[in-house]
Order: sequence, then structure tokens, then C-alpha cells
Amino acid sequence: MAASMAMPCSQLFRFASCVRRKLSPHYLAFNENFHSTPALHSGLLLSLNKRGVLKESFPEDAAHGQLARVLESGGQTVYCGFDPTADSLHVGNLLAIIGLLHFRSAGHHVLAVLGGATAQIGDPSGKTSERERISVDTLDENTHSIRESIQRIFANHELNFHDSSKKKIGTVTVLNNMSWYKDWNVVSFLSETGRHFRMGTMLSRHSVQSRLKSEDGMSLTEFTYQVFQAYDFYHLNQIYGCKIQLGGSDQLGNLMSGHEYIRKVCGEEVFGLTLPLVTSSVGDKLGKTAGNAVWLNRERTSPFELYQYFLRQPDTIVDRYLKLFTFLPLGEVEGLMEQQRLDPGKRLAHKRLAAEVTKLVHGKEGLESAKRCTNALYHSNVQALEQMSDEELQELFHQAPFHELLLEPGSTVLDACRRVQAIPDGPKGYRMVTEGAVWINHTRSDKPEQVLIPKIHILSNGLSLIRVGKKNFYVIKWLGL
Repeated sequence: MAASMAMPCSQLFRFASCVRRKLSPHYLAFNENFHSTPALHSGLLLSLNKRGVLKESFPEDAAHGQLARVLESGGQTVYCGFDPTADSLHVGNLLAIIGLLHFRSAGHHVLAVLGGATAQIGDPSGKTSERERISVDTLDENTHSIRESIQRIFANHELNFHDSSKKKIGTVTVLNNMSWYKDWNVVSFLSETGRHFRMGTMLSRHSVQSRLKSEDGMSLTEFTYQVFQAYDFYHLNQIYGCKIQLGGSDQLGNLMSGHEYIRKVCGEEVFGLTLPLVTSSVGDKLGKTAGNAVWLNRERTSPFELYQYFLRQPDTIVDRYLKLFTFLPLGEVEGLMEQQRLDPGKRLAHKRLAAEVTKLVHGKEGLESAKRCTNALYHSNVQALEQMSDEELQELFHQAPFHELLLEPGSTVLDACRRVQAIPDGPKGYRMVTEGAVWINHTRSDKPEQVLIPKIHILSNGLSLIRVGKKNFYVIKWLGL
């Protein structure tokens, strides 16, 4: 017992992770103590509600009264948490960042909290099974990567989307919740926080009930997650004066726990706002668990792939996505949709959606890169191909073999194809060239003995893009030019 009292809180997460005794799945469900209501009324809340960015608010009348008045007073602090369970956030997380950006543009201060501690516990919300345990080293790497990504998006927004002449922008601070848990020990933490939580209320949460009824049940580790998220809100309230928490609609129970804890401990009124979960065209949640994540880090999803993802959205969802994922005035969105209805072939709304999101996530350079790649791949634009960097080439043709070769004098079309094994040796490969199956830099090359010609077969950036058939690409970067 004496040893446990000396256990630092950094070990609390390892301790909880080792406890896998399942809670009984036979508890009766309790009714939630809060009622949610769509955020309505004046100013920022009305604007966000019209865009569909907000789904629910609590306490029940928060958006109709006190919260609206609090926001109108200006300079409030709002936070949203992101657990670093991967080395990148994804499109499913982007709406939460956009929510923070709307508040920041309105002059409020925002906190992006990375869950270096809570990721070791694992949020059960929306999960059908417990997360695999993540090592501390991996969490540190993930936290560093996500911090850079969030800071980049906030910088892109301030540079490309915020009109500083209209209203002063609020501050943004990125925090790691491990910084306030590392000095706790297990007994002290549970003694101070645990007495304010009622088992009946905790068990009644939807995220808990759904897991208790599952075959595997729920571990003590996951069950305690709502305690830690509640304490995060309390800590931010005490240190930063934070009164508003944003979260996905699957986070409603966790947000309520924070509200209840703060009310019991210090009697202060705080508020929760939920955002709709972003789903695919068939209704699936976007994210790591669903296996359909589109990532926000270039190393995972290139600007071109992000651009194409939004460009390919079905017509039925583009209007909603323009309101959710861009900062275009609603009148401009309506105008774009009207233009699209009049001439759907031009896909103006799709292109604007893809451009706005790519510019937010990757900046103007990322958008230009996405357009270059699009022109090079889908519009056979040789100039765009010639302007592409090595990084863009490898992103665009990441499934294609990439070769760096020394250009030998007198090299022919047949030599180039054979050196990268684009065609088989012998008569069959020769015949494939003569029959027109080979294209180099978007031009059919049907003369096997043709010597490679600069600016035709070899572009000024040293590139030869060989295509055999419709989909088989080979990239050559020539050396010694």
C-alpha cells in the first residue's frame, strides 16, 4: 500500500492499462441527466448553426441564454482535445479544428489539447473494442507530429482566410495534458477527483452502456477515461479560464462529465458544444477505426490525394461540405450551388470545395502542388509534369516504380522501357512498343529504335514518365544530364 501511494501519475496510466478485469455487462442503463438542444440564437452560435457546424449544446438552454451572452462579451477561451493515437489527424478531426478556427476568428482564444496522457487510457466513445496499448515513445512521436500539423493549419487559416481588418483574431495555444498529470500520484488523484463522480451517472453514459452490453465488456482502464477528460476541462478552466469545450457528438457523455465535475468542485457554469460526426457518402464514420481515413499530414495523404478526395464527393453532399469545411459566406455557397445546377459538367462547387480545404490544410503551395499533379495525371499536361518536384512525383506515382538511372549516349525508347522492366524482353516487348502500348511523357512512342530526345522523351527536370497500357506507370529520373 505504501508503494502505491508513492506511484507517480505517469505510472497511473500504466497501472490502469494493466487492469483488464471486465465490468459486468448487466448493469441497468440510467437516464442521462442532461438534455441536448441545437445551438441557436444570436451572433457566432447562429452562424455556426446555419452552417451545420454545431449539433448539440448543454446545459439545456445554454445556446438560448447564458452562453450567447458569454460569447457576446468577447475574449472567451474554448478548447477541444485530440488524442495522439496516430501520427496524424484525419478529415474526421478537421471539423473540430474548423470549429476552433471559427471561434478564433470571432476574437476568442482557443486551446488545442493533445492527449499525451489520455491516449494511454483510450477513449471508448464510438469504439466496439478496446484500443491496442501504445508505447510512450510512440505517443511522444505522434504528439510532436500532430502539434506541427495543428500549428500549420492555424497558420494557413490566419494567412489565407482571416480578414484582419474586420476583427482581431484570438490566440491559439497547443497543450499536452501529460504536463499536468505527470506529477500526480495515483492515490492523490483518485482521492481528489474520484469522490465527485457518481457510479450511476458514469454507468449511464451511452459510450459505457454500449460497451457493457458487448461480448467483451469494458475494462476499468476505459471506464476511467471520462474522469480524466473531466479533469482536463477543470484544469483548463482554473488555469486558462476556459468555459467552453468542443467535441464530436460521440463525446457528449465525456463533455457532460466535465460540466458536472466543475460545477461540483467550484460552482462555475461551463458549457459544451458538440459537432456532427463527419461520415462518408454511405454513412460510415471517417476515421482510423473505420479504416477509411484521409489524413492531414502530407506523409500520409498528399495534397493531391486530399484535393481529389473532396473533388470526387457526390453531388448530394457538396453543399453540406462547403458549409462545414470552408469559410465561404453562405451566400457565396448558394451562388456556387446555383452555378453547378445550371452547368453541372463544370463541377465548380466540387473544385472550390477541394481547393478551399487543400489550401487550409497544406497552404497555397500545397494547393498549387495538387493542381499540378491533377493537370499532369488527368489532363496530360506536359508543362505541369515538367514543373513537378521529385517529392510531388513520388506522391503522385507512389505505387509506380521510381528509378534513378544514368543516361547513356544513344539510349533508345526500347532501352528505357527495358531498363525499368516496363515491357518484357524479346520480341513481345518490342512488339508492344510498335503497336502503340507505350507512352512517354503523355506522347505515344511507337518507334523502339528512336533515340531519346530532350524536351520530348526527357523533360527539363530530368523526368521520363513511361505509361504502358492505361494504368501501369514507371518514373525515371535521369542522372548525368
